Amino acid sequence: MAHKYSTGVAVDDKTSGNEDARIELKKFSKANGVEDEAITANAVVVDEDGDADGQMADKTMDKPKDDDVYKRNLFFKDGTRRIDFILSWSTEVTKKSAQAIQARKIFEENLQKEGLQLEYDLSGKETQFVKVHAPFEVLRRYADILKMRMPMKESIAEQHIKDRFSDWEGGPIDMTPLPSFGAKVWEHTIRLFRRILVPFQYDETMLPPLRRSYTCPYSANREYLFEIPKNKDELFSHATRSWVVDYILRRKPFSVSTDNFAYGVNKMIKDQIYTAAFPLHEGHWKTGSAENPRKILFDHWAHWRNCLKFQPLGHVRLYFGEKIALYFAWLGFYTTMLVPATIVGLAVLIYGLAVMGTNLASKELCESDDIIMCPLCDNHCPYWRLSDACSHARASRVFDNGATVFFAIFMSLWGTLFLEFWKRKEATIQYKWDLTTFVSEEEPPRPEYLSKLENWHTMKINPVTGLKEPHLPFWRRRFPIFLCSYSIMLLLAAVAISAVIGVIAYRVSMLAALNLIPNEVGNVNSTVVTTTAGLIYENASLVTTVTAALINLAIIIVLNLVYGYLAFWLTDWECLRTQTDYDNSITIKLFALQFVNYFASIFYIAFFKGQFVGRPGKYRTIFGGRQEECEAGGCLIELCIQLAIIMVGKQLVQNNFIEIVLPKVIKFIKRKLSKETREQKLGRTPWQKDSLLDPAQSMSLFYEYLEMVLQFGFLTIFCAAFPLAPLFALLNNIIEIRVDASKFITQLRRPVGDKAATIGIWFSVLYGISRIAILTNAFIIALTSETIPRLVYQLRYSDDGSLAGYVNFTMAHFNVSDFDDAHRPTDRSLGDVGMCRYKDFRNPPWEDKDYRRSSHFWHILAARLAFVCVFENVVVVVTSLIAWLIPDVPSVLKEQIRREAYITNEIVLKTELRRAHGEEVTEDMVSSLTTEETERYSPRLSEDMEVTHRRPGATASDPSDPRTYV
Repeated sequence: MAHKYSTGVAVDDKTSGNEDARIELKKFSKANGVEDEAITANAVVVDEDGDADGQMADKTMDKPKDDDVYKRNLFFKDGTRRIDFILSWSTEVTKKSAQAIQARKIFEENLQKEGLQLEYDLSGKETQFVKVHAPFEVLRRYADILKMRMPMKESIAEQHIKDRFSDWEGGPIDMTPLPSFGAKVWEHTIRLFRRILVPFQYDETMLPPLRRSYTCPYSANREYLFEIPKNKDELFSHATRSWVVDYILRRKPFSVSTDNFAYGVNKMIKDQIYTAAFPLHEGHWKTGSAENPRKILFDHWAHWRNCLKFQPLGHVRLYFGEKIALYFAWLGFYTTMLVPATIVGLAVLIYGLAVMGTNLASKELCESDDIIMCPLCDNHCPYWRLSDACSHARASRVFDNGATVFFAIFMSLWGTLFLEFWKRKEATIQYKWDLTTFVSEEEPPRPEYLSKLENWHTMKINPVTGLKEPHLPFWRRRFPIFLCSYSIMLLLAAVAISAVIGVIAYRVSMLAALNLIPNEVGNVNSTVVTTTAGLIYENASLVTTVTAALINLAIIIVLNLVYGYLAFWLTDWECLRTQTDYDNSITIKLFALQFVNYFASIFYIAFFKGQFVGRPGKYRTIFGGRQEECEAGGCLIELCIQLAIIMVGKQLVQNNFIEIVLPKVIKFIKRKLSKETREQKLGRTPWQKDSLLDPAQSMSLFYEYLEMVLQFGFLTIFCAAFPLAPLFALLNNIIEIRVDASKFITQLRRPVGDKAATIGIWFSVLYGISRIAILTNAFIIALTSETIPRLVYQLRYSDDGSLAGYVNFTMAHFNVSDFDDAHRPTDRSLGDVGMCRYKDFRNPPWEDKDYRRSSHFWHILAARLAFVCVFENVVVVVTSLIAWLIPDVPSVLKEQIRREAYITNEIVLKTELRRAHGEEVTEDMVSSLTTEETERYSPRLSEDMEVTHRRPGATASDPSDPRTYV
């Protein structure tokens, strides 16, 4: 027999466990007056024959009055009250079960005092549930408290449409204002553009365009302003309902004492009083399921066939709330902005391929059989001909040409335009989603913060909330922890740099080993071995670069796992009060660590490799080994390969494997190991099914933003070296949108419909990256590429202004007799060599100041520094000017916001005056007040607002129509 308590706990006498704990639990229940079958006034107990998902198992249950159940039980047993939230707990008996029962009892009583209604499902053997419903009165009260913007009456919202514009809906043409020629051209252009985009639009028959009405902050005293539907529960979207309920759950105490630590459902989950708290999904998403919002979003948004479709952001917002919808809006906007960057990048690549074969410097290098180069390592490496680097030099010219400078400037401007246009898009979204006046409420302390300081004796009154909270002195408690935390971060960054040094050592030793291949295979009779060895020897630099990049990628992936764990550990150690403080701290740590991890090797190749090598006979060494040199064609091609492997490899491993393949493998293994029958699966209730999904944690979006911000860094910081980066980013993001959408719909519990007006700290991070990118691209062009030396040679040293003789100009001479015995090459495959060449600008051995830096070096260095200064200042000035010229909020939107506030204010002033005179407020009276004010003006509407209106006199739409409100 199972005993059912008002607290929602069921204990089976046959349940195995601690017998002493079970006896104590029964004594506790009896002492507190908890009787069998006792329930609270607002609760209805569901027995073991509870509702199955998508069917009514209890024949006595009332049939839901509304068809919106979507074949899934989303209502209480009466079929009328909607389930807005689910709380679950484990039936396992422990020594703390009695305290958990008492805590749940007090907490649920406080919820009922707040006006929430509860219904229990005690049929589960391992997990039991309480269903929470928020009546309209509770929602209306909190709409007033939280100043939620609600739709105004249709009679008010439609007044700004003039009779003289009625031809838009089929009225007389002679009343149409005459548009200017420019307006006609713009209108035709917009229509043509929309026709081009028709194939990319989502199915509007299944996801109809949402209409935004005029809104204003809700006030119970001014309810005459608002459109209240016949079914009042439909005034609030499901995401809003879950947000309000979560707001209440996070603030209710679960103890009768004055303990400031014992409140909030998050603290209860942390203390294992509850196991989960979540809103329900609207139905099932699989093929063959009944139509419901979840399935419609999956079929027409998250499914792979929608990869090239725009996103129904309004419907995403209705289902998941503003915070998640804003992420998808930002990701979609970012992906769209990648299209022009991809086109320009492809054009730059095509140009590079076109000039690769016609470049005079490359031709000279390939034909320079008479130029003998100095060995690439000491003693064992042979002399080699410059023409051996022909293929490397030609490939380098694909990315190192005149278009490189243009692409770097373009991407710097693109980064600024992206951020500025996003601010405008964000402002429009804030207006559409009624977030223009949204202010985050005062956050309660984190449950982990309260648990950690439960026995802390130093207390202080919070100046905002007036509650006593634990106080951590800054200098004695916080500063030492922060100092230690960020010192450990520096140590972790040093580990990443050490890994780069290890990869450098691998490259040096591998290149030296590959150069010994001719000596090792000279006596081998196998043709296959000889051919393979010769191929590897000819491409020794490429083989070394690719293998080193792959090893570096593997190290990066491993270090990221370590960094993720340690970053959270350090942030937990800092004991931060609110979730926002915690999120900002973990953002800084993880971004900084992953930035160093991903970009350390790339920065080395771009700015340090080959810059401090020294010269033959006097090379600079580290730990006894020579530093790496750039190939004859330059380091830019190696930078391109390194960047491509790390960027594309990260996307393949993290995005395609971890986010796509791995979840499917885990799901397949669980399905094979599960012993549950099909009948048992079908018999599960919706809350039982959703409880088996992964929890939608607060950090779910954090990793998505982090991934995209790092990608933005790859795009902008090193765009000069890899013009294909926007293309790979675009392809990745097209997949990423559907992967993330599918994850939220199919793999995670439905998240709370949290509100957010911006993307938060990530905008500042993106802005910082865009500023860093200007400087790095300037140095890549100046130091890594051959652009500046070629330009100086053409303008200053060339006889005819061409690149004829440029290869010889860049090669210095070295007398092999100046080698000491320890570094003298032993290889004689090219015969007796008296003079070898190396890539540098130094005086030849026959001059007095032999091997010193030549005047050519100083001319080129001055040109490089001048280019960096000019490039940086010009781009900074231009981007700053663009940012200043582009307003953050479109002028049309400003007019619309002011118009909305004006209408509301005038109506309230005049209506309140009449109420003061004793008149009764009616809809006709309110409509008459709006006519005089609104007919004077007709605001223009931004295309992004997607606002539609009826012409005056048209019949009002059904307020319950989901297309009526956003």
